[in-house]
Amino acid sequence: MENEITVSVFFGFISSVLLAVVAYFIRQLHTDFKSMEKDMTEVKTMALIIKTEFKNSQDLLNQKVEYLEQRINKIELNQLKHSDNEK
Repeated sequence: MENEITVSVFFGFISSVLLAVVAYFIRQLHTDFKSMEKDMTEVKTMALIIKTEFKNSQDLLNQKVEYLEQRINKIELNQLKHSDNEK
């Protein structure tokens, strides 16, 4: 009888220790997922900021190109008028 109680206590102790280890690792995993979720949010925010900056830079470059095209067209027209006047 005493042997059965000792074996039961031993298995109970082992079960408790194993459950505690599993609970510890699950808690660590949960913490890791929380930090990963936070990191992913930061990455998404940074990606959105970079995307916005690139879009603004592209818009600015497009405006500069359009302005330069207009200037070239004006210069070409002036050059054509000047050459026509010389003839």
